[in-house]
Amino acid sequence: MNWEIDFSAIMTIFTIVAVGAIIPVIPTGAAVSAAAVVAAHDSVPSLIGVVVAGAAGAFVGDAVTYAALRVGGEGAARRLPWLRAPGVPQRTADRLTARPIPVLLVSRLVPGGRVPVLLAAAIFGVPWRLFAMANIAASVLWSAVYASIGLVGRALFPEPWQGVVAVVILVILISVVSSVVQRRREAAEAKAR
Repeated sequence: MNWEIDFSAIMTIFTIVAVGAIIPVIPTGAAVSAAAVVAAHDSVPSLIGVVVAGAAGAFVGDAVTYAALRVGGEGAARRLPWLRAPGVPQRTADRLTARPIPVLLVSRLVPGGRVPVLLAAAIFGVPWRLFAMANIAASVLWSAVYASIGLVGRALFPEPWQGVVAVVILVILISVVSSVVQRRREAAEAKAR
């Protein structure tokens, strides 16, 4: 068993996830899963490093996004129709204040869910300390979930590249299906109003 850690790879994962949390078009979950596949072939410390780097990157990116939304959130809120629906942002902020870890975790795992939750938290002034403590837990859990997906890819395929391809396809498929389900649910709610 190799006990070396590739620190350049760990820093790369941290950077990809942090930037992806700020610019939400980068598939950060797929990056963590793919890195976990490769790290699992290398060493246990490398795999742990991937989870830690993914969590740290997620936390830093979320913190920067939260801070930016605290500064410019009101202007953004006026341009987003879902935030003008009666009670919607307040309910999200209430849930976030009452149960911050589950709300942040679910928002991280559901494609497109993180930014609206961060925006609601910023607009309604969820305290930084509460946000930070809950986001630490949510970031670690998120990173561990995506690394676990990578471990499944590692277990199913003998070559790292095969696992990486399978994991990326799986994560993209989960994201697409989740987005379709979310759009249908929103359409059904809009018809019910």
